[in-house]
Parts: sequence; C-alpha cells; structure tokens
Amino acid sequence: MLETLRDLDHRLLLAINHAHTPILDAIMGFASQIKVWFPFYAVLLGWLIYHFRHRTKLLLPLLAATVALADSITSRIFKPWAARPRPCHAADLAAQLYLPDGCGGQFGFMSSHAANAMGLAVFLLLTLPSGRYKGLKIGVFIWAAVISYSRVYLAAHYPGDVLGGWVVGAALGAAAATAFQRWAPRLWPTAS
Repeated sequence: MLETLRDLDHRLLLAINHAHTPILDAIMGFASQIKVWFPFYAVLLGWLIYHFRHRTKLLLPLLAATVALADSITSRIFKPWAARPRPCHAADLAAQLYLPDGCGGQFGFMSSHAANAMGLAVFLLLTLPSGRYKGLKIGVFIWAAVISYSRVYLAAHYPGDVLGGWVVGAALGAAAATAFQRWAPRLWPTAS
C-alpha cells in the first residue's frame, strides 16, 4: 500500500513537473515566492479592518495564529520528524526533474506554503458571513491552489507534501474559525 502511494506521488510529481513551459516557469516561480504576496496580504488586512472594524481585534490575531501555527507545525515538527527529502534531494528522482528555481531545503514533508495558504482560506471561508463575500472566498481558494500547485510544478514538494500541508492548514483554519464564532458574540453581542 505505501509503495503504491509513493509510486503515485512520484508519477504525479513528474507529470506536473514535466508539463513546463517558459510562461508557466515564470508564473509558478512568481506564485511560489512569499514576498510577492505581501501586497495581497496588505490589501486583505485593510479590507478585513474596514469591513469588520472592532471585530478585527479578535479576527486578526486568530488569522495570524492560524498562519503562524501552520508554518511552525509543518516546518519545525513534521519536516524534521518525517525527514522526507524534497524531490530534488531524492537520489531516484533528482536527475529526472526540471528545476527552474533550483533546489530548496533538505526536507519537504509537509508543505508550509500549502498549509499557510489553506489555513487562511479555510479560516476566511468559515468566518466571513455565509452567503456574502463569495468572490473573496473563491479567490482565496484559487490563490491557495495556485501556490500549492506551484510547489509541485517547481519540484519543491511531492503532491503528498501539499496534501499533508492542506490537512494541517485546514484543521487550524477551522479551529480558529470555531474560536472566532464562539468568542465574537460574547465580546460583541450585537455583532452579526
């Protein structure tokens, strides 16, 4: 069973990595860089502050905790514990990979990029009022998918690394949203 999953992980990685073009190289390299998303984060934070005013005193710390915990859990706990080499460090795969961004750190399980993005997306999906802000909710999931896909495209992670990151991020996003939904009405009884 484990060998079958490992084989599937390798085949999916190679299929995505080998579907490269110069345009996709540029797009995926851009999408994978954390620094390029800072303007998006700034706009999102401004939007949240504008629309949720006093409730951002709870919303923003929970959102920040979600992303910080997702990053810490994947990078400081799972990567050293699993010690699964990134694809570019795997002896049986390295020669077959196209690496437009070079090779990252030694270990890859789980993807911090995927965990952070999915944590933010799930938190916003569950925290923002239902039936409203549909475009934003869809947008953050598309953003999370593009970031996650870029990590496999660039051979920084196996698809299984991304899925593991999604699970951690989604669980943390859901937990933070549950905390917000529980505490916000107590702090601001008239808040909708």
